Amino acid sequence: MASVVIASVQKHFGSTHVIRGVDVSIADGEFCVLVGPSGCGKSTLARMIAGLEEIGGGEIRIGDRVVNRVPPKERDVAMVFQNYALYPHMTVRDNMSFALMLAKTPKDEIARKVDRAAEILGLGVLLERYPRQLSGGQRQRVAMGRAIVRDPQVFLFDEPLSNLDAKLRVQMRTEIRELHQRLKTTSIYVTHDQIEAMTMADKIVVMRDGVIEQTGDPLTLYDRPANTFVAGFIGSPAMNIIPGVVGDAGQVAFADGAVPPLPARARAEPGPEGLYGVRPEHCALGTSGLPVDVVVVEPTGADTQLYCRFGGQEVTATIRDRTDCRPGDRIRLAPDLARAHVFDAASGIRLAA
Repeated sequence: MASVVIASVQKHFGSTHVIRGVDVSIADGEFCVLVGPSGCGKSTLARMIAGLEEIGGGEIRIGDRVVNRVPPKERDVAMVFQNYALYPHMTVRDNMSFALMLAKTPKDEIARKVDRAAEILGLGVLLERYPRQLSGGQRQRVAMGRAIVRDPQVFLFDEPLSNLDAKLRVQMRTEIRELHQRLKTTSIYVTHDQIEAMTMADKIVVMRDGVIEQTGDPLTLYDRPANTFVAGFIGSPAMNIIPGVVGDAGQVAFADGAVPPLPARARAEPGPEGLYGVRPEHCALGTSGLPVDVVVVEPTGADTQLYCRFGGQEVTATIRDRTDCRPGDRIRLAPDLARAHVFDAASGIRLAA
């Protein structure tokens, strides 16, 4: 195990600046998730850590060693890819042991490491099968087993669950988290799925256009997003962002005339345009609040999603109970002022007290 330090790292593809001076410190044994939309640079950054992409500037340290010019095979990093990358003509046992065979590891040590990884991942009865005889989840476990047998300092996961169906993704993310708790190996996990990021990470790094928007533990990013991008990306459904004007009496005036109070944690001067942010789960049905028109009602059993319109703005509410609301109804949604936010309209930065 080892810490990973990424210091002022840069990367260009031709004239395109894809990584723009990224700084991240990942502690020994930490599970760090790089999350962001497609094209934000998260996979490129992971490949630079693994040595599969050259570093254009800055440095990457694994443990006490700067690895900028260290070949991939000497970095002691094991990578799990989205597409499994299993050899179809080899059994599960042979797939898991192949890297050790290339390293001329003694046969008894190979057998011991493969059997241990198979026990951890529940692959014992599958060792003599071929990849074509396995389900998607089983193939992903084999790919993880191939990484485990190397006993690396760092695990790198590049969107490993993207090819799985929704139910299997939930199962596999739990297994990966449990695996990390058992092995306590420093892990870097790349995903565009914020649910995976929230449920798996010790630390989340939110990226956009090659820069880091915010770094922190999942609940810090959820409770105190640095800007509107993080607020809209972390959390599902996304936070409602409603434009308005900050008034003199500690209120926000919206275009339709509604004037809810400023959130308890907001610090905003009267006059400038602001963006009022409230998460769907922090809206409640009430006799006061924002007057909205219900457009779509989605009951899910445990709760009900209400998709509404407030003036020309779409607003979503998650009601933690059954409701008799119907499309076309006019209702009032009361935001939880202790959990709402105000953002600067020009910069998108959260205005915190």
